[in-house]
Amino acid sequence: MAELFTVDIHTHILPEHIPDFGSRFGYRGFIHLDHHKAGCARMMMDDKFFREVQANCWDPEVRIGECDHQHVHVQVLSTVPVMFSYWAEPRDTLELSVFLNDHIAGIVDKWPTRFLGLGTLPMQDPELAIRELERCKRIGLHGIQVGTHIEGVNLGEPVLFQVFKACQDLDMAVFVHPWDMMGRERMDKYWAPWLVGMPAETALAITSMIFSGLFEKLPRLRVAFAHGGGSFPATLGRIQHGFDVRPDLCAVDNPVPPIEYPGRFWLDSLVHDPRMLDHVVDLFGPDRIALGTDYPFPLGELEPGKLIRSMPWDDARKEMLLSGAALQWLNVPRERFSG
Repeated sequence: MAELFTVDIHTHILPEHIPDFGSRFGYRGFIHLDHHKAGCARMMMDDKFFREVQANCWDPEVRIGECDHQHVHVQVLSTVPVMFSYWAEPRDTLELSVFLNDHIAGIVDKWPTRFLGLGTLPMQDPELAIRELERCKRIGLHGIQVGTHIEGVNLGEPVLFQVFKACQDLDMAVFVHPWDMMGRERMDKYWAPWLVGMPAETALAITSMIFSGLFEKLPRLRVAFAHGGGSFPATLGRIQHGFDVRPDLCAVDNPVPPIEYPGRFWLDSLVHDPRMLDHVVDLFGPDRIALGTDYPFPLGELEPGKLIRSMPWDDARKEMLLSGAALQWLNVPRERFSG
C-alpha cells in the first residue's frame, strides 16, 4: 500500500524545563520535571512521583525522528492533562497556560509542516479563558484541549457556554480529554482510573454536551473526543433508551434524541480493537474518526496508524481516518504541509 498522509490529533508534549510554579505562587500541587538521567525525567507533583517520561515527551527533534520512522507526517500537540490545573487560582492557571501555550506555538512556528498546536485555558474562569483563547488564535494555535470536567462542572453547564461560543466564533477546534477521573476512591488497584475511569469520564462529557443542547446552540462548534469517545459508543443504545422512556429526566434541556448526534462531532481512533474501530466508523462515519495515538504514553497506540492500516478498507477510507477527518476537524487545508 502506498504511504498515506497521516495526521495524529492526540499527542502530548511538555516543555523540557518547567518553572517552579509552586514557589512562585506560594502553594503546592504543580508539576515539574526531575531530569535524573540523560533522556529521562520524572514528572513530580511537588515531591510525589507522577510518571516517568522520555525525551520524546519534550524534544521536538526526537519526535520528528520517531514520526519519520512511524510514517506520521503531522502531530497535533497538546499538553499533558495533569497540567490543566483547573484547581488553582485562576490567574495562576492563566500564567501556567500562557507558558505552555507559548511553548507549543514556538514549536509549531519552527516546524510548521510537522506540527499543529492546541492550547490550554484557565477554564475555571471563563473570562480569563476567553482572553487566553483569543491569544492562542493570535499566536497560531488551531484549537484548545479541555478536560472532561472543570473541577466537577460538566462541560454542558451554562457557566462554560461562553467559552465554547468563543471557540465557535474564533474557528478554534476543541479536543476533550479525560482527567481527574470519577470514582478514584474505588479505583486504587489495577490501573483502574485509566482503564475504567477515563472511558466513563469521556462518556459523561459527551452526554452532558448533548443533553444540554450545546451542539444545537453552537452548530459550527467542532469538538473531538479522545479515546474513541470512551464508553459512549458502546452505551449509546442505553442512553437513547433512557431518553425515550424518561424524557422527564433526559430531555429537559434538549428534545433532540441522542442517536442523532453521531456524525456531529469527532472521535479519535484510539480504541485498540478492530471490531470497535469498525463499529465507531459505521456509527459516526469515516470523516468523523481521526487518528489519535496518545503519543508518547504506553496506553496509546504504540505503532501509530497500525490499526487503521490493518483494516479491510480501501485507501480512500484509510486516508480519511489517517488525515482527512483530522484536517476537517481543525479546518486546515492539506496544502499547508506541502512546504
